[in-house]
Order: sequence, then C-alpha cells, then structure tokens
Amino acid sequence: MAETVVLPGPASEDLGRSVADKLGLPLLGAEFRIFPDGESKFTLSDKVSGKNVLLVQSTHHPADQHLFQLLLASHQLSEEGAKVTAVVPYLAYARQDKQFLPGEGVTLGFVAHLMRSAGVRRVVTVDIHSAEGLALFSFPINSVSAIPSLAEYVKEQVAPRDPVVIAPDFGGSKRTEAFAALYGAPFLRLAKTRDRVSGEVTVAGSRLEVEGKDVLIIDDIISTGGTVRAAAETVMNQGAKRAIAVCVHGLFVGSAIDILEKASVKTIICTNTVPGVFSQVDVSEAIASHLRTIEE
Repeated sequence: MAETVVLPGPASEDLGRSVADKLGLPLLGAEFRIFPDGESKFTLSDKVSGKNVLLVQSTHHPADQHLFQLLLASHQLSEEGAKVTAVVPYLAYARQDKQFLPGEGVTLGFVAHLMRSAGVRRVVTVDIHSAEGLALFSFPINSVSAIPSLAEYVKEQVAPRDPVVIAPDFGGSKRTEAFAALYGAPFLRLAKTRDRVSGEVTVAGSRLEVEGKDVLIIDDIISTGGTVRAAAETVMNQGAKRAIAVCVHGLFVGSAIDILEKASVKTIICTNTVPGVFSQVDVSEAIASHLRTIEE
C-alpha cells in the first residue's frame, strides 16, 4: 500500500498537524513562501513519488491567496508523482454555487475546475454551504459534518438553560435541525431575506416561544454578522434571556464582532476550520475519522 503523508498548508498549520497526529501519519517536508510583491512560492524538500498526500489548507481570508497556495502545492505534488487529496476545512466560494443574478458566474464550479487541473484527486471539506455545490465537482468530494462536535461542546462547556435552537434562514434549517436533535432541544426557523444587490439582511418571524430562554442561533458561516445580528435582535425583542451564536466557519469580516455585540450576542462559538479567538471546537477528529474510511 502506498505511503500516506500530511502537508499542513499555511492557512491550517495547527489543524493539519492535529489531523496527522490523529491518523498517526508523518508530515511532509515543504516550504510555502510569500515574496514582498505578494507572489507565492512552494518548494518540496521530500520525495513524494507514489505517495498519497493529504494537503490540509483552508481557504479563508485572504481567500485567493490561500486558494492559490493550495493549487500551487497540489500541482507540484502531482508533477512529482503524488496522489493529492485536498483537505479544505473551509471551502471559499461555496456560497457562489449558482447564478443568483443575470451575468453572474458560478464561481464554485470554476474553483472545482482549477483544483482538478492542479492535480487534486479528491476533496474533503467541512460543512459545505449547500449540498448542491457538491454536484459542481467532477471528481470525488465529501463534506464532513462538524455539527455533532459543536453540539457536544455547547452542552458540556456552555450549558445553556432551557435552550431553544434557531435556524436564521431556510437554507440552514437541516443543519440546525440536526443540531437540535443531537442536543435534545426544540427547534425553530426564522424567515430571512437578503437583498442580492446591497447584501442587506432582514429576518421575519411570528411570535416565538423564546421568552426567558437561552437561544442558540446556528449557522454554517458567520461572515459580516448580518444574519446572526438580525436573528439575535428578533429573539431578544421577544424576551429571550441570552443569544448564543454557534457556527462552523467563523470569518468575522470587518466590524462583524462589534455588530454582534451590539445585537446582544455575548457568546460566540466556532470550530477551528478558520483559526481565530472564537475557534474553540476542534474538527480534526471528524476529518480524521472520514479519512480513515477512505484509507480503508
């Protein structure tokens, strides 16, 4: 059987090392470098011919740079004779999986094309934004769920009292409903609308049974904070005791943290698919468990 090694990319060094440790696999010797003018360079220091390489690289901000590093490394690895599995805990452009306005490109499909052209044989990601995006890949791709890990962490470390689980929109309701079932808490769904031009988010909902309760707002991504802000304001205005934001991928673009704090969101919990101060939940075991099934 071919030897398998792990290459943690610059965007996921700690997570990549943790995955390697969970699987009992060695790390690959290589160097990523960024020149003063912004150009990237990748250099291998180990032989990889005939090996399986797990390239662990999230594509969070700066998304294009991290994506290019992934493509650059994958191309060189495949040129040297390796079989590359790209482990992309946070997959950028996954929200651009369809044409929302006339003239828009389906960018996720282009990303899939680039990955295949760069020699990626398989992709493993965590909680892709929509399962529909998986169909844009012409080679194997799997989305691992971090929801069980998040539910376990919230139950043990946060221990909200009499919680209610809220989905801020229809798109994430299946994910949120799964969280509620694992947690053993009631599930409610809000109706979100987003202006496709301005990006402004509004949330509507009938009278909710949240008075005096801790409300867990579950989403796959917190980017600008607009969706969670609108949901938090809705439940707090209806008498909720506390609003707790729980997400897989915490991007927190611009003033997102301030926006959430002003909306009375006092607790934020994310996974380490994107490293950051709120990335308390480790997804390395969930990723490793899936990779073991591939190996088997």
